Amino acid sequence: MKILLTGAAGFLGSHISKKLIDNDHEVIGLDDLSTGSIKNLDQLINHPKYSFIEHDVRIPYQARVDAILNFACPASPVNYQKDPVRTIETNFLGMINLLHLANETGARIIQASTSEIYGDPTQSPQKESYWGNVNPIGIRSCYDEGKRAAETLCFDHRRQHNLDSRVIRIFNTYGPNMAIGDGRVVSNFIVQALRNEPINIYGDGKQTRSFCYVSDLVEGIYKLLQLDKNPETPINLGNPNEFTILELAKIVIEITSSKSEIVNNPLPLDDPKQRCPDISQAKSILNWEPIIELREGIEKTAAYFNQII
Repeated sequence: MKILLTGAAGFLGSHISKKLIDNDHEVIGLDDLSTGSIKNLDQLINHPKYSFIEHDVRIPYQARVDAILNFACPASPVNYQKDPVRTIETNFLGMINLLHLANETGARIIQASTSEIYGDPTQSPQKESYWGNVNPIGIRSCYDEGKRAAETLCFDHRRQHNLDSRVIRIFNTYGPNMAIGDGRVVSNFIVQALRNEPINIYGDGKQTRSFCYVSDLVEGIYKLLQLDKNPETPINLGNPNEFTILELAKIVIEITSSKSEIVNNPLPLDDPKQRCPDISQAKSILNWEPIIELREGIEKTAAYFNQII
């Protein structure tokens, strides 16, 4: 297929780009480079089936393609809260532009949504049928509500225009090509540990997350892309094994043999207390579940950061 991938130079986008090229697809990678890095694409940039274009998805883009994968949006609180208006515009206007392109070309489109649409959940694990508990006017709402609106657009286009639009809800993912200082907990902890700096935990560290290694996530995304029939439901992709933030910090310290001490800081506003996916639909529809557990993934990710810091 000829595939348009937005957010191509980001953490996830760079891994998806490689997966697509390795499977002999032709890829047009778009990224405005506001948070992504062209260095993430060093191995692909000269490939005959790969082309990169610096472009902001808030502006329409035209190309004849068979599929569209929309991963354009900062994904860490530090980055998406720097310019919240741009964040929600990227989610909303970008989705509108790409859906119009899909309608014009007949392309299949996949929207990268997020577990953040569940907000601070009142049920766990979170199923796709759960409507969530989101603060619509909080400091995270530019991202949370932007992604929720993008999902609405996808399903309205499917109902009204019979468009093959698909939605994945991505839970915490980590691995090589994460950026230093992007504010995500795994990269923060590993960099602080490798530098023997204090590891900063927000709150008491009892809040939980479920961490999925990037290669597992990319495999799930690719399975959804290849699926013949539209599943007609969002699909959670993540690792259902749940850890407290304090447990994560201790694992990182152990694996890196760090001398770092754990320091507690005030909890940010609207920070969810729990995040854990129900992946029943991913198992049944995609025949997918993660295989790399946290310790192995942290070892791989720490090795990457050890090379670049």
